Amino acid sequence: MEATEDEIVEQLYNLIVNPNTREWERYLLTATKNSLTDQVNFKEQLAKLEAELRPLALRNNLTPDVADFYQMITGKKAVEHVVKEKHFISDSVYQERAIFAGGCFWCMVEPFENQPGIVSVLSGYTGGTTEDPSYDQVSSGHTGHVEAVEIIFDTRVVSYRDLLALYWQITDPTDALGQFQDRGMQYRPIIFPTTNEQKVLAEKTKQAVINSGRYKRPIVTEIRPAEKFWPAENYHQAFYKKQPKRYRAIKRERRQFLAYQHLMGNIRQKMAQIKRNPS
Repeated sequence: MEATEDEIVEQLYNLIVNPNTREWERYLLTATKNSLTDQVNFKEQLAKLEAELRPLALRNNLTPDVADFYQMITGKKAVEHVVKEKHFISDSVYQERAIFAGGCFWCMVEPFENQPGIVSVLSGYTGGTTEDPSYDQVSSGHTGHVEAVEIIFDTRVVSYRDLLALYWQITDPTDALGQFQDRGMQYRPIIFPTTNEQKVLAEKTKQAVINSGRYKRPIVTEIRPAEKFWPAENYHQAFYKKQPKRYRAIKRERRQFLAYQHLMGNIRQKMAQIKRNPS
């Protein structure tokens, strides 16, 4: 069922006053609202607005409520911005939660989600002070949150130690100001243990990384007790499936950096071994 003109105008007003609407979106919505107030052709103005929003809509980069409005005016079903239905612990004996921050959460989902024993991976925000933060708020770097992933895993199939081993492989533990091309405190690497056992294992693996001699710079990855995890908007979930071409480009840059870093680490270890055993 198509939305009526009155419903569309009402949504325009709501979005203009919505604090989560970006300024660029608000500018376009206000211009459309003013034109409709001046009784300019309704369909023409709506088509113009749709064309102006389309580039970001196609890249899933509209804020959630504006994305829903776009779906409304194009006659498509709006996507509900809810968390994954299956993202909960259904077996308290054999399932645990793990929370890792390691740069943009778009690139932290696939490496874990494709491992055996993973029940669910959710993108979100944690570690800050703002209640129920939005993507734009976290991206500003002023909320104290980091982008992170919350993982529910089956301990009969995969261990927390296995997840830690993967985490150290896909992040740069020497960069406290971001990760790879993602710059800012909201991208810094942090491990958030959810149990004391996880905390002990995280600290042991961090010390092992320090002792390995693979890195020239200090290991700066933090280990902090798990805090409230706020799920990100739905359009951020499973980004690698929704935007495969864009994801592959981002992933390629990360892999190239990590490949070079791991190569240098291998050389560093080999040189240290030669110094210890010159013969």
